[in-house]
Amino acid sequence: MTTFAEKMQELFGSRFKENEPLAKHVNMKIGGPARFFVEAKSNGDIGVAAFLANSEKIPFFILGGGSNTLVADEGYSGLVIKTANRNVRIEDDRVMAEAGAMSALVARKTANAGLRGFEWAVSLPGTIGGAVRGNAGCFGGEIVDTLESVKLLRDLEIIDVPANELNLKYRSSILKEPGNHDIVLEATFKLTPGDRIEALALIDKNLDGRKKSQPLGSASAGCMFKNFEYKDDGEVGEMGKLGIPEEMTKRHRIAAGWIIDKLGLKGTKVGDAMVSDQHGNFLMNTGHATAKDIKSLIDLVKNTVSDKFGVELEEEVQYLGD
Repeated sequence: MTTFAEKMQELFGSRFKENEPLAKHVNMKIGGPARFFVEAKSNGDIGVAAFLANSEKIPFFILGGGSNTLVADEGYSGLVIKTANRNVRIEDDRVMAEAGAMSALVARKTANAGLRGFEWAVSLPGTIGGAVRGNAGCFGGEIVDTLESVKLLRDLEIIDVPANELNLKYRSSILKEPGNHDIVLEATFKLTPGDRIEALALIDKNLDGRKKSQPLGSASAGCMFKNFEYKDDGEVGEMGKLGIPEEMTKRHRIAAGWIIDKLGLKGTKVGDAMVSDQHGNFLMNTGHATAKDIKSLIDLVKNTVSDKFGVELEEEVQYLGD
């Protein structure tokens, strides 16, 4: 009887591996091996890998750029499907980007084509699939601003879903809800024709802003915590005495990095895991940090914020492993 590994090897060749170290595939450079691992270069690859895993009752995980994933030190006992479907097509004012396309590359391609509205994404470290799933955003922009529709793999069937059915909110969508197993294959964005030079200038400005404010080159998952959203000023509590910047109070969204900075937690370490001394919302692997170190540091930050301000920070990072 042909085993799952033999079937995958026959179909994917060297792109299929057993006991693949996941630290190689995530930005934090942390984590044990995946029992099975495959690089999927097309929508068809993703569908076939998911079908085989389902038929063998093997759990699977879709991995994009690995920018917001914390892998357990023990690894993952299922199949990791790494999206490497990276085709990007531009037709008039619409951009079709496959899930494995890097968000920064899509931002550059659209700016070069004289299309406006996606320049902010040049600073995103992950892929389009992950960005859509979590309604990623920065520099005042979010995926929801320009997303028109997505192509999903749902119950092994490819379907097109308009963006307004995804319930895209701050760093969330129905795709992140418990029990949802939809897989993003492709996203279509509707942008605005504009001046190419201005678009490229904004790209440079955003990159410069990122270099000045974030610890580039470090092994981190990007922003570790979601910003704190509130409806009523009474929810701010003790933080209100610290002089919250007006741009935050206007949006009723307080930056997690600002909160962490105000508590003097920059530079705090657990083993080789450290809160960046440049940006409070970045937790870094400064050498040989383990997932356990990072999780302990996450808990320390969350508990300190909760004890001092009565605010519960929520992680952006996705946990993977046993």
